[in-house]
This record gives sequence, C-alpha cells and structure tokens, in this order.
Amino acid sequence: MADPELEAIRQRRMQELMAQRGAGSHQGPEQQKAQEEAKSEAEEQRQLMLTRILTSEARARLARIALVKPEKARGVEDVILRAAQTGQIVEKVSEERLISLLEQINTQTSKETKVTVSSSGVEFARTSS
Repeated sequence: MADPELEAIRQRRMQELMAQRGAGSHQGPEQQKAQEEAKSEAEEQRQLMLTRILTSEARARLARIALVKPEKARGVEDVILRAAQTGQIVEKVSEERLISLLEQINTQTSKETKVTVSSSGVEFARTSS
C-alpha cells in the first residue's frame, strides 16, 4: 500500500534517534527545531495513512479511545499500519472490524488479579493472560 511512505518515516525516525544519541543534551536550537519538525511531519504522515486505511466511523472511534487511553489507541494504530504495510489489509477498516480488533487485543492483554489468603498472610498477584 504505502511502503515508500512508511520506509521514509522509518528512516527519518532512525535519523532522529541517531541524532539524539550522538548529540545528547548538547543540541542547539536549530537541531531541536529540526527534530520537532521531523516528528510532526512523521505524525502527519501517520495520520494521513490512517485516514486512507480507516473509515470515518473507525477513525472517530479510535479518536474517542485515544482520549481515554492514548497508549492503547497508539498500539492499535501501530497494529493497523503494520497490517496495511504487509498487505493483510486490502480494503478500508470499518468500525465493526476495528471493534473486532480491539476485542482481540483486549483478550490478549487482559489482566487478572488473584488474591491468596494463607496462614502467612495475604498475597496479591496480577497476571497478564
């Protein structure tokens, strides 16, 4: 689908990371501005690709999720973009398909809290399934 665009974003991100490691906190204002511009451009490209992949209803649902759980929405976006890049998504993702994907992710990342009471005390354990 958008392989050259994704590759360009990856390359820019790698350059940003390399610059951050090399320069550390000794960056000049020009470098910081350039990095911020690169980040905003990469984010714009990401949003453009999501616009191409998702229906308007699916985008609206994902935006509502992002208000409550931004890290979860970002993860779902990443999954969708990877699937589009590998050709697993050939048509626009509807809201119903997005809901199905969210349910799959929730079952994979659900957490359980287990309380065990014994003579030595109370133990709490949180596990991911």
